[in-house]
Amino acid sequence: MTTTLAARVVDGIRRQILSGELGPGAKLPSEAALVAEFEVSRTVVREAVSRLQAEGLVETFQGRGSFVLAVPEPSSFRLEESAIRSHRDVLAMIDFRIGVEGEAAALAAGARTEDAAARIRQAVETFGRARPAEMVEADFAFHRAVAEASRNRFYLELLDALGPMMIMLPRTRLGEEYSLSDARHVERVRQEHDAVAAAVLAGEPETARAAMRVHLAATRRRLVPG
Repeated sequence: MTTTLAARVVDGIRRQILSGELGPGAKLPSEAALVAEFEVSRTVVREAVSRLQAEGLVETFQGRGSFVLAVPEPSSFRLEESAIRSHRDVLAMIDFRIGVEGEAAALAAGARTEDAAARIRQAVETFGRARPAEMVEADFAFHRAVAEASRNRFYLELLDALGPMMIMLPRTRLGEEYSLSDARHVERVRQEHDAVAAAVLAGEPETARAAMRVHLAATRRRLVPG
């Protein structure tokens, strides 16, 4: 219930920021004022402000309150599928992901919240139930949930810029034994996801980092046989 109420408060304040009602540098109303405005508890207001901080919309200073930051411009990072021209490019993209997503998983383990944990569990369950045609999207959703749990918007924006093609392109170069219709391969991937999720949910940053690196390194090895 707290999570749902906090989301309502976040949506309300976000609309005020994006509409310009609360401009850059403006101080958010006091906790008491927000409690009265949204008819929620102080706990809910604090959770909402924490989420707004994670989104990069406000910054909080001890003893001074929370202030609106300038609304960030849309990410300029874009990577079209056509930019991945060769097998070497695909391997380079995976190496890049190993570095980025390993750190995102470690941060997620250190900054975990019940809301983020629920999204990760849901992503794991969705991948486990997905049909072959749905697995690329389900696989991406799992990686996105981990990045979102890091509470660092840059990791999430980067994965959103890559999109599901970061999952799809390596798969176009894998043999039939690594097809998403191969039950044994899907089970291996599911176990790798489970290991990442378990470490994040247990709050173990080093284990989460290692589990994500193992998962992505396994994909790389499948692309470089022998």
